[in-house]
Amino acid sequence: MIVFISLILVAAVASAVIVQTAEKLQQNAQRTGDDTADELSGKITVQAGYVQNTGQYILYVRLGAGSDAINTIDVSYQLFCNVGIGYETNQLTANDVQLQSTAGFAGGDGQMTVQNAYKIMIAPGVCTAAGVNGQSPPAATLFLHVEKGGTTYETLTINNAQDGSPII
Repeated sequence: MIVFISLILVAAVASAVIVQTAEKLQQNAQRTGDDTADELSGKITVQAGYVQNTGQYILYVRLGAGSDAINTIDVSYQLFCNVGIGYETNQLTANDVQLQSTAGFAGGDGQMTVQNAYKIMIAPGVCTAAGVNGQSPPAATLFLHVEKGGTTYETLTINNAQDGSPII
């Protein structure tokens, strides 16, 4: 009889451990799913990039498929130049983002949506196209970060600092 009761107690403890482990795995899976959804719901895809005014960079972008609308002020960038030039970071403003179909950057857009294509102007203070073009290799590393969303990584290759020169 004592053996039977002890077997029941062991089975009860084992089942409690299994249930607890299953709950922990479910919580981890839910958290991972939420993190992945956040990354994909705020993703910027760079389609092309060009030099403007021998220093600025114009990036032609779209939001990733399934992305939520992104407020312009929720986007920041990091730009890393070759050794000796530097590093800089900044937050975008509405004046830095414009629909691709609009000339210039007057007015700007405060929010980007998945159905429209946009252009982003990055006006670096340190990593200008002319400065990077004189380095070897003539490249800068760009990260576009969306707050509570994804990060986009691009290498900007500046073989020519003249207006209209491709960088991607």
